[in-house]
Amino acid sequence: MILSDRDLRARLQHGDLEVGPLSDPELQIQPASIDLRLSNRFVVYKLPHVPCIDARDPADLDRYTTVVDIPDGDAFIMHPGEFALGSTVEVVRIPSDLVARVEGRSSIGRLAIVVHATAGFIDPGFEGQITLELSNLGRCAVKLYPGMRISQLVLHTMTSPAERPYGPARGSKYQHQRGPVPSRLHTDKD
Repeated sequence: MILSDRDLRARLQHGDLEVGPLSDPELQIQPASIDLRLSNRFVVYKLPHVPCIDARDPADLDRYTTVVDIPDGDAFIMHPGEFALGSTVEVVRIPSDLVARVEGRSSIGRLAIVVHATAGFIDPGFEGQITLELSNLGRCAVKLYPGMRISQLVLHTMTSPAERPYGPARGSKYQHQRGPVPSRLHTDKD
């Protein structure tokens, strides 16, 4: 079941679910989700002459990415076909009996911006900022402003709490992440 605004407020007040800082809870807590804001840090890929990225070679990610910090009041421009990593301002902590999905806001989608390619699922036990996989599917550049509400967090009740939630005991590679974090696929055990 999806948590309603009433349930979201109760869980936030109880403290087992954490999403914050919320700049305006009345604005950010929606009927069945919590709006999340875009941070000012982005990881961009500088790939015009790269034949491919080796997912098992962490040096490739360092070679082909750069971090961009956008000053307050300025915008990050997403060009058509461009992909970048962003993150939420809010830090979340998902309790072991809930699972979350990050979805783009309709107003952002109507500008042809998507906020996740595949990583819209947030495991029970996850703690940290959420990395957003931003893409411009349109034919026109779009300005994205740090602090704007860009995505929404939808929380679902599980049938029972997870026995082994996301975290250090599982070797979870993105636990406690801050800012946009590039792929850590190279740390997978095959």
